Amino acid sequence: MKNEKDFLFGKRAYRIMVVGLALIVLGFVLMSGGGSDDPNVFNPEIYSTMRIRIAPTLVLAGFATLVVAILSVKKKQ
Repeated sequence: MKNEKDFLFGKRAYRIMVVGLALIVLGFVLMSGGGSDDPNVFNPEIYSTMRIRIAPTLVLAGFATLVVAILSVKKKQ
């Protein structure tokens, strides 16, 4: 009988997952905003490089990091 808890993923995989989730959250936070309070006034900040290029790239990198963490699981014998 083992005294340690039997988790599906190891510490390394959970750390990689936390990094991936942090990248996803950061990407969505950077994507938010840029709108205008008045619907008759256009705010060009909605088309900034951060919202159009950087934030979606961070979200995709976060999802890719999660895939890497899941696929890095070693089979138990």
